[in-house]
Amino acid sequence: MPVVELKSTRDAYVDALVTLGEEKKEVVVLDADLSVSTQTNKFANKYPERFFNVGCAEQNLIGTAAGLAITGKIPFSSTYAIFSNRAWEQIRNTVAHDNLNVKIAVSHAGLTNGPDGASHQSLEDIALMRVIPNMTVIVPADAIEAKKAVISEAYRAGPAYIRLNRVKTPIFFDEDYEFRNGKAVRLMDGQDLTIIATGTMVSKALDAAKRLREKDISACVLNVHTIKPIDKESIINSAKETGVIVTVEEHSVHGGLGGAVAEVLVENYPVQMKIIGVNDKFGESGEYDELIKKYGLTSRNIVKSTKELLKKKR
Repeated sequence: MPVVELKSTRDAYVDALVTLGEEKKEVVVLDADLSVSTQTNKFANKYPERFFNVGCAEQNLIGTAAGLAITGKIPFSSTYAIFSNRAWEQIRNTVAHDNLNVKIAVSHAGLTNGPDGASHQSLEDIALMRVIPNMTVIVPADAIEAKKAVISEAYRAGPAYIRLNRVKTPIFFDEDYEFRNGKAVRLMDGQDLTIIATGTMVSKALDAAKRLREKDISACVLNVHTIKPIDKESIINSAKETGVIVTVEEHSVHGGLGGAVAEVLVENYPVQMKIIGVNDKFGESGEYDELIKKYGLTSRNIVKSTKELLKKKR
């Protein structure tokens, strides 16, 4: 079997920050006493005068970032996804309400912080962020896309929430890949159904599509890296082409990618649909691969769910 390169999007985030540190002097980085875990210490070591550790105070993290944005800086505020929830009021009322140029980059999202358990696993954050006006929500699929997305956001004005993972996941894009905010990427063509995935689940969707081909089922795979603004055109076109949609995300089935796609389809082109995610449960302590299996976020479960949905189509 070919060797697949693995890298976490968290690591790619810091690669992007170091690159931006040289390209754009306005870029500053903030952290909430987690710079070793978020890897922002690498930026701090190279650009100490542009790094701010506010301590274990996420509300201050966002408030300080907002102030820096008002002065013309481009702040990237970093913490765990679960801890960003503590500053939701400041994100809503200060950053988003005033449409400030603050980038909120969160690591250890979903179940990727496995051993730390439910208190450190965020399965609700996409829903919490996409409901806020003016907020862009980005969930990169691999390390290359993460780096490209972060760099792209430094050149786009406005607030953004960038969701990153702790564990190393497969890289499938090459360095020539161009990230386009709000534009889904078709990774495979197919006629029988469409699998729409985001973040860590994109590689699972690709593997599921390959398994389905072995059973003479042709699956289109869409990588929706931008949950908001979502690419309505690509979703509607895929629904028209295949008539069946399966969404996959490392997030609650409520309010995330699946909800966003369902909202598009119900108003424009309703079709048979299945949302695969965490079914209204908290996470728990365990190794990442074990948790993914327990919560049904494997390529095998995608295949199983897809075949059940196709029976209804026929």
